[in-house]
Amino acid sequence: MSEYRDLVDAVREFSEERGWTPVQTPKNLAMAICGEAGELAAELQWVESSESVDLLAADPELRRRVADEMADVLIYLTRMESVTGIDLVAAAEAKLARNRERFPVGAPYRLRSDRHSS
Repeated sequence: MSEYRDLVDAVREFSEERGWTPVQTPKNLAMAICGEAGELAAELQWVESSESVDLLAADPELRRRVADEMADVLIYLTRMESVTGIDLVAAAEAKLARNRERFPVGAPYRLRSDRHSS
């Protein structure tokens, strides 16, 4: 069994032990993911993009908070996988394959941060 599958099982068990299954619907879990993603974004909201990597390396408390919010997003995603029966790893692999076709190496794509610079 993979570490990821162990995590999926642990999150499912955690939720079931607490009786949360009835309220953990796909809609509610999607909303929870959005909320946690917002909390993740809030941790870096006022940091300059160019400084974010260095700041995360230099500030252990910020790094811990960001890691906690990333973990919350992952936990809700794994719970949604259990509830929906969607294999998240297979879905990510399929999406990456589609993206390889959509965005071939060497094709001229502009990053969002560059769209307003010309």
